[in-house]
Amino acid sequence: MLNIIHLDKHILVLDKPAGLPVLPDGWEKGAPYLVRMLEEQFSKIRVVHRLDKFTSGVMVFARTAEGHRELNRQFERREAEKTYHAILVGIPAWEEKTAKHPLRADVGHSHRTVVDFKRGKTAETRFKVVKRLAGHGLVEASPRTGRTHQIRAHAAALGHPLLADVLYGAPSTDLIARPALHALSLAFVHPESVERLTFTAPYPGDFAEALERLKV
Repeated sequence: MLNIIHLDKHILVLDKPAGLPVLPDGWEKGAPYLVRMLEEQFSKIRVVHRLDKFTSGVMVFARTAEGHRELNRQFERREAEKTYHAILVGIPAWEEKTAKHPLRADVGHSHRTVVDFKRGKTAETRFKVVKRLAGHGLVEASPRTGRTHQIRAHAAALGHPLLADVLYGAPSTDLIARPALHALSLAFVHPESVERLTFTAPYPGDFAEALERLKV
C-alpha cells in the first residue's frame, strides 16, 4: 500500500518506499514500478522528478498537463527545494560543505556517475552535518541541480560515501541493505493555488534502525 501524503486534482505527493523504481527497470522487465501502481489507482500520472530505486521519501507527481508544466518550470529554475538526509561513512571534519564537482552519468558497466572536469555537467550539492555518530555522520544534503546519483557521487568525492553504497566505494555493512539516503522534505508552489507548500516524510524503518545502532 502506497503512503499518499497529499492528493488533489492537480498534484499527488507520496512517501516513496525504498526498493521501488519510479519507471520500468530495464533489468527486470516485469517488476512493479511506481508510476504504473499510481496510474492503476489515479489514472494518468505525470513524472516531475525522480528518486533512485533505493531512495525513500517525498515525491510529487502532476495530475494535469498544466500542473506538469508549472512544476517542471519550478524544478528547472531551482525554485523547488529538495532536502535529503544521508548517513555517511566516516565523520566529516567540516560542519558545512558545498560540492561542485562536475558529473557525468551512466559510465561503464556499473552505470556509475563520475566526476569529470572535462565532460561532466555542472552540479552542486550543499551538505550540512546534523549529527556525528559512531564512525559516521548524519547529514542534510540539498542538491541545487538534479544530476543522476548526484548526492551519492558528491558524497563519495568528498571522501564520505553513503553508508552501504558499495557502488560508490562504501564498505559492505549489515547496518542497512541499501544506500542510506532519504528524501526528507520537498517545497514548491502549488500550480493552481500558488501557495508555497512543504511536505515531509519520516525516516523509514531501516534508516531509523541504522541511526539507532550508530548512536554513540
